[in-house]
Amino acid sequence: MDDRFFRNVMGSFATGITIITTEVKGTAHGMTANAFVSVSLNPKLILVSIDNRAKMLGFLQESKRFAVSFLASEQQAESMRFAGQKKDEEPFIFERFGELPVIKGALANVVCTVFNQVEAGDHVLFIGEVQDLQVKDGEPLLYFKGNYRELKELD
Repeated sequence: MDDRFFRNVMGSFATGITIITTEVKGTAHGMTANAFVSVSLNPKLILVSIDNRAKMLGFLQESKRFAVSFLASEQQAESMRFAGQKKDEEPFIFERFGELPVIKGALANVVCTVFNQVEAGDHVLFIGEVQDLQVKDGEPLLYFKGNYRELKELD
C-alpha cells in the first residue's frame, strides 16, 4: 500500500485536535497534534505521538515535561498556526498552567511529566504522567478526512 492511501484511510477516523506545548530555557514551544490517547487510570497516563522530523521532539526530550490543550470549536486558527499552515507575525500569548504554557480558551489542559518514550517507526511516542488537569465548558474542534469539523448532536 502506498503512503497516501494509508494517510487517507487513517483520516477516516475523526479526532479531536490538541496542541502540545513545552518550555525550554524560558521559551515556549507548541505543535498541533491529533495523535493523542488516554492510556492508564492508575497511574494516570496519556500518550502523544511526535514525528522524528518535528522540532518539538528535541524540546520534549530536553524539558521532560509537556502540556496538552484540547482545542475548542472556535480555535481553528490556533490549530493552523501551530501546524505551520498559517503564518502569524505576532508572537503567540500563552496562558500558564502547572508552570507550563497552554492555549487560552482550550476545552481542557493536561500537564504531564515524561513517564516514558518509545521509538515507533518514524515517530516517538511520549507517555506522560498527568500532574494536573483543568476543564472548561464548550464544544471540541474535530478533524476528519483532511477538514476541520464541529460536533453535532444526533436526534
